[in-house]
Amino acid sequence: MTLKEELENILAEIKNIGGIEASAIVSRDGLLIVSDMGSDVHAETFAAMSAAMLGAAETAVAELKKGLTERVIVESQHGRIIATGAGPRALLVVMAAPDAGLGLILVGMRKAAEKIMELLK
Repeated sequence: MTLKEELENILAEIKNIGGIEASAIVSRDGLLIVSDMGSDVHAETFAAMSAAMLGAAETAVAELKKGLTERVIVESQHGRIIATGAGPRALLVVMAAPDAGLGLILVGMRKAAEKIMELLK
């Protein structure tokens, strides 16, 4: 199995949690690695903005000397975007329905991020 296929399988597993509408694995500098998104989403723009969002949060938290940023959650009327680090090279970003169970998603994302980190060493 290729690296791309393994990463796509991780995204497929996350989608099984329920409430996940789209997901992506993104490089820390905002380049799309793999995604599972509808055709109505411009995945490259989503990847770049997600990396910028998490990077800005990491800078702010570091400046405040409050430890490491675990994740960023953006909530809107129609859903949530959740971004978390997946090692020094990648991020995992999901779009979830507004009524999706956040606890299950966060646990699933943590496990997925660990797998991504191992694959992208």
